[in-house]
Amino acid sequence: MKYVSYVKAGKPGFGAVVNDNKVVDLTDKIAGVGSLAELVGSEKSLAEAKAYVANQTPEFGLDAVTLEPVIPQPSKIICIGINYVAHAAEAGRKVGDYPVVFHRFADTLQAANAPLIRPTASHDFDFEAELAVVIGKGGANIKPEDAMSHVAGYTCFNDGSLRDWQFHTHQYGMGKNFRKTGGLGPWMVTADEVDDYRKMEIKGVLNGEVMQEGKLSELAFDIPYLISYVSKALDWNPGDILATGTPSGVGFKRKPPVFLKPGDTFEVVISQVGTLSNTVADEA
Repeated sequence: MKYVSYVKAGKPGFGAVVNDNKVVDLTDKIAGVGSLAELVGSEKSLAEAKAYVANQTPEFGLDAVTLEPVIPQPSKIICIGINYVAHAAEAGRKVGDYPVVFHRFADTLQAANAPLIRPTASHDFDFEAELAVVIGKGGANIKPEDAMSHVAGYTCFNDGSLRDWQFHTHQYGMGKNFRKTGGLGPWMVTADEVDDYRKMEIKGVLNGEVMQEGKLSELAFDIPYLISYVSKALDWNPGDILATGTPSGVGFKRKPPVFLKPGDTFEVVISQVGTLSNTVADEA
């Protein structure tokens, strides 16, 4: 199943995508479930939603709604840096004994088809194509062998980064947390639709030109390890996002550097998941 969050007629909602362009509305249809984050946190509710969708005719098309980030207000967005060996090499880094972990905030996210905003404070606006994991069942101190049972599904992420701000200090935080710089979407593909995430391939495409390519089998720290590692410090909650890192080819390491500018279109293309597309605009 593919699930989306959206606004329709000024009201937030969520639903299932059928045939990639039609929507079965699930808003107020599943007892006790008011959002996609609440839906993915309950296996019983997910089963009810799947059964409901199977017996419904789609009510409207995707073009009739304004998409939201798949999970509009996740309680946590955990990002992993330097998680592909080739990207570590281009950045002049080595993969360490432990993952590089940093955090984003929910108000930095933009939905599919919405513009990513290049801020007035910096024009060193870079792209990072990533696979994002949507957490379903929450928990703490999760064992790696149990971690995949906590995955609700997968979506596309562009970890838009202001490189000069990122390197103001040894901490990545500020360069990764400008408003409306991170794309998330267009939908979540449920985990049962993916036989093995390691078979996924990822591309970052700028104005039709492939800039980044990688395979999820190339992750230095795999998804079960990352879920387990973070859970030793923080409880995972339903709807939380784990961004797994970006492959090589980012803009600031090119000669000359390539940064996002107004009018650009950047796409994150992930096999078995879909395509996240965002244009770029300047901050008003």
